[in-house]
Amino acid sequence: MTAQPIRRHEPERVPRNARGIADALTPEVAKEFYAELLAARPEEAKGVLLRWWGRAMLESDPGRQRRVASALAGTMPTIAVQDMLDRRRAAGLPVE
Repeated sequence: MTAQPIRRHEPERVPRNARGIADALTPEVAKEFYAELLAARPEEAKGVLLRWWGRAMLESDPGRQRRVASALAGTMPTIAVQDMLDRRRAAGLPVE
């Protein structure tokens, strides 16, 4: 059995590399990103890229303002962790 991603970004909204991440951030925040990346030891660099890629994806999300407003208003739909794990298992996705 194979599983398909729940949501795909085609093309990927933020490329998974330093330039793509920096381009998705404001200039001030991109400076923070580059400073952290340049200060990272080689074994830490992957973690820095992954963490900042997540932030860049959030900041470049076209629906971000709506989701923030929904979260602040307490109207954002939620799901129990166990239910999410069950859904991922049923879809053949990793849960660890």
